[in-house]
This record gives sequence, C-alpha cells and structure tokens, in this order.
Amino acid sequence: MFPKQFTPPPLRISILVLPETAPMAVYGLYEVLGSVGKIWPQLTGETEKVRGIVPRIVAKTAEPFQSVIGVPITPQASISDDNDADVVIVCDIELPLRGSPEGRWAEEIAWARAALARGALVCSTCSGSVLLAEAGLLDGCDAASHWSAAELFRDRYTRVRFRPDRILCDSGHEGRLLTAGGASSWQDLSLYLIGRYCGSAEAMRAAKIFLIGDRSGGQLPFAAMTRPRQHDDAVIAESQTWIADHYPEPNPVTRMVAQSGLAERTFKRRFTNATGYTPVDYVQAIRIEEAKQMLETTRDSIDGIAAEVGYEDPTFFRRLFKRITSLSPAQYRQRFQTAGIRQGA
Repeated sequence: MFPKQFTPPPLRISILVLPETAPMAVYGLYEVLGSVGKIWPQLTGETEKVRGIVPRIVAKTAEPFQSVIGVPITPQASISDDNDADVVIVCDIELPLRGSPEGRWAEEIAWARAALARGALVCSTCSGSVLLAEAGLLDGCDAASHWSAAELFRDRYTRVRFRPDRILCDSGHEGRLLTAGGASSWQDLSLYLIGRYCGSAEAMRAAKIFLIGDRSGGQLPFAAMTRPRQHDDAVIAESQTWIADHYPEPNPVTRMVAQSGLAERTFKRRFTNATGYTPVDYVQAIRIEEAKQMLETTRDSIDGIAAEVGYEDPTFFRRLFKRITSLSPAQYRQRFQTAGIRQGA
C-alpha cells in the first residue's frame, strides 16, 4: 500500500485511563492496535509492508492503580510526558458517576484539548465521551456514548446532540473528534483507526485475527490458511513453489506428482509430513484464500472468480467455499468486502 522506498513512521496512539476506567477497552485496544503488521505474518507467512502502530497507556501519573473492577492498570507514561501522540483515545468511565463530574479530570481535560489543538485525532470509547463533553469539545456536535449516559447528557450537556444509536460518530472539529458507543465499541474504533491509517486490508486482517465482527457463523469465516510447517524436504519445497504460481491449472496434484519424480503414494505421504496438509487440501486452501481476497477487493462475478482460481464448476466451488468458511461466497463478500469497493470508491 506504500511505495517500496517509503513507509510512514509508526502511528503513535495514547490510550488515556482515568481512576474510573475499567481495563477491558484499555488492554483490548493496546493488544489489537499493537498487533498491526506483526501477528498476521506470524500466523500465515504472508508479508505486507504496512504502517505500524505504537500504542501507549497514559494517565495523570505513571503510578499503577486499581481499576474500578479491582484489576490493576499500569500506565506507561504520565500525560505530562506525552505530548506528541497522533491519536488520543479516552477510555470508558464508570457509570453512574459517584458524585458530580464538575471539577474532575482537570489535567486530563487540558491534555485532551491540547492534543486536539495541535492536530491530533481525539477519540473516546463508550462513556469516555463524558470527559470530552465536560471539556466542552462536544458542544454543538453529535456524540455517541453508552446508552446509560443518556440522562447525564440530557441534564448536564444540553448543547451536545446525544446519539445512543451510533457505534462510531463523527463529533466534529473537521473529522478530528470521534466518539464510540457502548462497552465493546472499542473493537469498532480499533478497526476504524487501523483502516484509516494503515489501510483497509490491514483492518480486515485484524478483524480476522481477533474475530471482531459478526460471529454468528463461528470462527471459520475469519480463518485464513495457516503457515505451512517449516521443513527441509527439497522436493516438496519445489512443489510448493510451483503450485504457488500454478494453482488455477487443471489437475495440479497430478502435475506436482509427475514433476517430483516420486511414486504417487510416496509424494502424498512426504507432502503431508512436510506441510501438514494433504496435497489436495493444500491446493484447495490456496485457491480459497485467493478467492477470498478477490471477494474482498473486487466486484468480479462469483462464477468468474471460481474460474480464475481453478474451478470450472461454479456449483462445486460454492459448496467447497461454504464448507471451508461456513459462508457462501456472496455472504462472505457482503461481510468482508472493503467499504471502498462496496461504495464504488
């Protein structure tokens, strides 16, 4: 997605925690955002040059404290030492508040205002938008938050247009203020940030790694072909190199056997021992992975995709695709196709 000679420097994201914060979004954001460009290659062997993300947990002080549910949170820096983040995320606040928000979080509010003023993207997850409302940054804007914050917004933040229906909400300041809805909305925010700064393909990889999204079909829709075993069988390695470029061709297993010079049973045994896949399963996995990429990134017809990856019978392709992914090709496309392709961008 970037020219070979240039990859932007890592995106710096500061995750702000408060005394009223629970740890779920904090550590969830930290893990998902920090995985960019790292975990997918480890799992699949695929490499792609993408912009990295360096998350950092910050608080008023760097001293560890006990969260509202009793689990410790350990900030990595104090906000006084954190003035160069590209993105700031204000994590959730325990609701209902014990006492008035007036006078709370003065240093954190000043820090968030300064980040917005210098051009950073400022976000909130769940009830973290209360801090942004208390800062006056949401006045005259739409804002998402946890549904239970509706009364607080109605009574105290009368100039904010509270949107309990939204998951992600553009809250003004020329797109540099973003609020997210309920408790698990940090997942949607993480994918949005990855997509915005590192590309939609990387966001899709993160969704597949962490199973973010509709899980009604189980794990299979998110699964990818895992990295084949490392081995030192030169004959099988040569077959793998050949099939990577010739998987759409007819009878690829027969051709690999012929090229190997081995007896068919010997070849199949050695291939399975070396890679962890039978030859047929290996070919099918490569073909289905390529089909998934085409469904995600093109508007090509499903019959055309079937033919392009090596299946002359589109009905067989559809059955095989559903067996492997638990979704039909059309369902997979609807769920995973990048927004730009769907909208005709």
